[in-house]
Amino acid sequence: MQTALNYFAVFGGLDVKIDITKPLRTLIIRHILDEYYEIQDSISKLTKNSAPYHKILTGIALGDRRVNSAFKRADIEYDEGIKSLYELEELNIIQTETSMDFLTNQFEENEVADKLLFTAPFLRFWFAFVSPLYRGIAREDYDECFDRFNNYQNEFMNLVFEQLCHEYVKTIFSEDELEDIGRYWDEDDNQIDLLAQTQSGKIIIGSCRYTNSKMKKTELTRLKELCESLDIVPDEVMLFSKSGFTNEVKEQKGQGLRLFTVKSLKGLLIV
Repeated sequence: MQTALNYFAVFGGLDVKIDITKPLRTLIIRHILDEYYEIQDSISKLTKNSAPYHKILTGIALGDRRVNSAFKRADIEYDEGIKSLYELEELNIIQTETSMDFLTNQFEENEVADKLLFTAPFLRFWFAFVSPLYRGIAREDYDECFDRFNNYQNEFMNLVFEQLCHEYVKTIFSEDELEDIGRYWDEDDNQIDLLAQTQSGKIIIGSCRYTNSKMKKTELTRLKELCESLDIVPDEVMLFSKSGFTNEVKEQKGQGLRLFTVKSLKGLLIV
């Protein structure tokens, strides 16, 4: 299941059949890097071959996803960047995400920038690891691409894991029951990976960790303390962990705490 998730993070949204028994590096070379010119032509048509679009998309793919950060990385003025974002949303390449601060006591004060999401994992992979390194890839020199991917892979995977956790929560609650789902972040770098509200007013919070270590009780404590500071009273806490949980966390399962691993997401993935 973890293998399927890793492959989905790279190829999700790319119209190719993937054999997950093959090494990821082999498949990236075969289906992406060796097909660079064909894919580049397709993406250029999608983005209208706009240099500002490509700069912004690379800024989103490699940064913290905040609007201002993407513009800074792209070295683009705010007004030009905002215009480009509207157009990229219309092209269904990205979507804007707003902090769910309306469920907190920070609604009046929190003026944090929106964040941006790619509509397909493959597009994020392309603009993070392929498009910026096109000179070497065009020469069939792929080392720099894989060096960057290896250095950034954990952070890259964690966002995909979060997104799939959100989709999984949507399967737990019916569409009529779940009113809002998203994330919270603020200017003090506080964040909640998953924050949801049902039609009845029930509040669900969650944390998602795609790391090689088990989730510890300290993460649950951090989450509860943050909720207290934000005047959020959760009815249910959902923890998602790639590597499982310590016994301390498992002992608290039930009574409003639910635990999930990568295996829980199995039904969501089609590679």
